[in-house]
Amino acid sequence: MTLVVSPVLVGRDTELRTLLRAITRPPAVALVEGEAGIGKTRLVKAAVDRLGGGERIVLLGHCHQIREAFPYGSVFDALRNAADALPESNRLNPVVGALRGHLPELARGLPPSPAPLDDPRVERHRLFRAVHALLEAVSPAVLVIEDLHWADDGTRDLLRFLIGQPPDGLALVTTYRRSDLPVPGLPLGRAYRRLPGTTSEVISLTPLDAESVRSLAGALLGRADVTSAFAARLLDRTAGIPFVIEEVVRSLPGADRCRMDDDGEPDALEHITVPVLLREAMAERLSDLSPAGLNAVYAAAALRLPATEPLIAAVTGQSTGPGPLLGASQVAAGIREALRAGVLHEDVDGRYGFRHVLAQQAVYDVIPGPDRRRAHMRAMAALAALDPPPLVQLAFHARRAGDIEAWRRYGAAAADHAAALGDIPLAVEVLEGMLGDPDLPRSCRGPLMLRLSQVAAIGLSHRRVVRLLRRLLSDDFLSREVRGEVRLNLGVLMSNQAGAIAAGRQEIIAALNDLDDRPATAARGLALLAMPAWGDEPLTTHMEWMDRAERLLAVVNDPEVTAAVQANRVAFAMLVGSPDAFTLAATLPVNDPSAAVRRQAARAYSNLCDGAIPLGHYAAAERFAQEGRRLAKETGALYSGYLVEVSSVRLDWLTGRWDGLRRRAAAVVEMTPEAPLLAADAQLVLGMLALVAGEWEEAASYLHAAGLRHPGSGFHPVLAAASGGVIELHLARGSVDAAVSEADRALSRLRRKGVWVWGAHLVPSAVAALLTAGRFGDAATLVSDFADSIKDRSAPSAEAALDMARGMTAQAEGRHEAAAEFLARSRAAQAAMPQPYGAARAA
Repeated sequence: MTLVVSPVLVGRDTELRTLLRAITRPPAVALVEGEAGIGKTRLVKAAVDRLGGGERIVLLGHCHQIREAFPYGSVFDALRNAADALPESNRLNPVVGALRGHLPELARGLPPSPAPLDDPRVERHRLFRAVHALLEAVSPAVLVIEDLHWADDGTRDLLRFLIGQPPDGLALVTTYRRSDLPVPGLPLGRAYRRLPGTTSEVISLTPLDAESVRSLAGALLGRADVTSAFAARLLDRTAGIPFVIEEVVRSLPGADRCRMDDDGEPDALEHITVPVLLREAMAERLSDLSPAGLNAVYAAAALRLPATEPLIAAVTGQSTGPGPLLGASQVAAGIREALRAGVLHEDVDGRYGFRHVLAQQAVYDVIPGPDRRRAHMRAMAALAALDPPPLVQLAFHARRAGDIEAWRRYGAAAADHAAALGDIPLAVEVLEGMLGDPDLPRSCRGPLMLRLSQVAAIGLSHRRVVRLLRRLLSDDFLSREVRGEVRLNLGVLMSNQAGAIAAGRQEIIAALNDLDDRPATAARGLALLAMPAWGDEPLTTHMEWMDRAERLLAVVNDPEVTAAVQANRVAFAMLVGSPDAFTLAATLPVNDPSAAVRRQAARAYSNLCDGAIPLGHYAAAERFAQEGRRLAKETGALYSGYLVEVSSVRLDWLTGRWDGLRRRAAAVVEMTPEAPLLAADAQLVLGMLALVAGEWEEAASYLHAAGLRHPGSGFHPVLAAASGGVIELHLARGSVDAAVSEADRALSRLRRKGVWVWGAHLVPSAVAALLTAGRFGDAATLVSDFADSIKDRSAPSAEAALDMARGMTAQAEGRHEAAAEFLARSRAAQAAMPQPYGAARAA
């Protein structure tokens, strides 16, 4: 590991002790935060240097401000230096073989690569397990990830996975700027929960005080007589930021270091503000460089990222500094000179750059504008010749060169390339940057905005995209049709990723007003609104939306849209327990020659599985899941396949297949931090498992996380079941009033929606609460309403629940023989489904 920092560390004794204590007591997580130049890297280097003994391997990875489509890149960069600590391959967990393609430097020492998986989310989970197993094998280890504020979402997901169950010997250290985090205050993208048995520290670095500034200045000047007045003035002009202090003090000429004014302070500090001070400091250090050295430094500043010698050579020349064009030997000499002067630094990969972003920016700012533009043009030419071309960097240099057409071209290509590789966050970031630039021509905004809405709708990131799309939609540069489609995609994004179902549905409704001339898109929007498991609208409204969508198909000549609407119609029928749902399912176009049409059939089967589970059609749900997996694999509808697996977690809970279920459900929750709706089934299962085990606090947390905290945006079948679990929890604790309150809220939602077949796991619990509270009349009314509402519906689970509720009320009324008959019938029905836990409760 190589960390290039100043050897001087002052004013950080407490922070250093804290970091060392964390590193030496693994498993550990240490989050080091602070502004640019505050000394985060210096602190980590000091802690690592004090470890000694070589007992721990230190693995270092950096996140970069400009990155190409390479998820988890900083972690892989760190892991490739683990060769010396690797055990024999036959002692490694076989799952580590999944890293062979990502870590060619270690490939010979890793197990064979496992067979590829069809589901990208399952593949990602295996990759995460492989990283975990590798770190476990090389521990004790310190994994340092620098500049986490620039990390991709995948890296944050991976780090969260690692600290969720950290290897026993691993200490994870991250540095970041709090102000630059994508999600304010959340360096890992979501709240970090400190686990029992894990050493956890958040170390916040603040500017140095006057005494520390005095000590640092004295160490840098080699003088013990630095006055308090000088330190105070230096503090005032540098804001106590160590990097700025170092650059300023080191830039003072020898004479100025000793020459004092009447107050005993160096004249060089007089009347200079902080930004000017830093620029002057860098200018002073550059003034002693030869033209060759200056050219090399200017080229490195224009490139921004650490660069190889040939790339720096390609960017150097008269356009970036004084003197004639330079040959290869002169460029090499210039780089060596800049290294000796401490202006440039070499990283472990033989690339050259600046020690700190502030230094790079200070140098970049002194390059004359025309010279900067030509430097970026040369960078474009050099990078375009690479195979593959770094599209994100090309877009950056095109923008800085003022070549708007090239910027538009490279930026769009970078976004498409990232999306094709599955790096949706990078694609969103590139498109966001372009759309947020006021110099982007208005004629380019519509297509890019539409592309952003399409890409974001299949990713996980949503916060910045939602804000940007809403702002841009308020402008009038979009055509009516494009605005409608963008708003439709925004509604999908808000409903799915953001979990804001109510607000998302309002966007979809608003989009329909702009889609009169696009019946296919309008039909897609109406079919989305029609799904009754979402939203607060009554069932009749959902039926009207579905009817409108089907009527639009008469003027739509698009087989894929037709299949999409049909898929929702079939799922609709299953969700509400319609007797013809199975007949409709048999009409799905599973053998259509079009893969796009069959992908819609795959989606339909995943929804059929999801709809059959709350009804108690478990064998049918298994068949739907099997067909959904087959079609998903056949057509590449991987998301549909993933939804089947998520639904299967709930199915396994209900049918009594509990072995390993807690681990599977926890993995689903961990893998969907930014898409909470996808984890609702798993949260429900974790809550019910905790409830059965008597882990009441954990049960309450999981059950409320299944949607009860924001019921307006919840999935109604899961909401009803979660409320049933909360009612049982309150009753077990003796909190009858709380149980009744939860029952009243849940039943109000059920009555408003009008789909009583989802009450199978709610109504018996609600009846129990009402009877316990002495509300016998309300309990009887509920049972009667339930019976009337599920009549003529195909819902075995609801029918069994009705018998259980009838048995409970009969028991409360003293009709013991009738109660026994009802409960026996419920027990037999649940055993036949099978639903063993429910059957046992009816005993």
